[in-house]
Amino acid sequence: MTASERRIPEATVGRLPLYLRALADIAEAGAPTVSSDSLAEATGVNSAKVRKDLSHLGSYGTRGVGYDVAYLVHQIRRELGLTQHWPIVIVGIGNLGQALANYRGFSERGFRAAALVDDDPTKIGRRVAGMAIRPLAELPGIVREHDAPLIGVIATPAAAAQSVADALVEAGVRSILNFAPATLVVPEGVSVRKVDLAVELQILTYHEQRKTALEEMTSA
Repeated sequence: MTASERRIPEATVGRLPLYLRALADIAEAGAPTVSSDSLAEATGVNSAKVRKDLSHLGSYGTRGVGYDVAYLVHQIRRELGLTQHWPIVIVGIGNLGQALANYRGFSERGFRAAALVDDDPTKIGRRVAGMAIRPLAELPGIVREHDAPLIGVIATPAAAAQSVADALVEAGVRSILNFAPATLVVPEGVSVRKVDLAVELQILTYHEQRKTALEEMTSA
């Protein structure tokens, strides 16, 4: 069974980038192999789950030796489709959009900002991260300019997110990363991942509140 025929659980797919990031640090430190226990400690995933996740890639390690770091990096990058650089188009070039455009971590992880788009006429033509901001109407042409499928990144206010998603889908974009605090409705076959910074902060305040309560209880 080839990698494309294997169905990897979504939960495992969600952890593969964690393993890849940890493995990059391990490789940089010069270690040729890594145990499931060490990889678990580096990612916060229990070792049994690490072994099961990696078994979905067809990698089982060697008892007493562990996993070959370079080969494991190769396997994960192949499974995540990172054997090429994926172009992304960022829509909404406000503070967040500009920060994303200038983020060097994209290129280090297999992505490259290919185009910047906004519907504000005062921004069109301005250069950010070496690229001129283009109007929303040029999205279809931007998609046609690239051989690989574009990934759309929405960094607009919530009110504009759905119309931007509609424009991306109409232009042929099938994968969207949404930073806007809005739930998008897209056709079947279009993948959407949502990054809601406010929600993540609220989850942290929940944990912070619990820690404070426990400290007060133990000190009483």
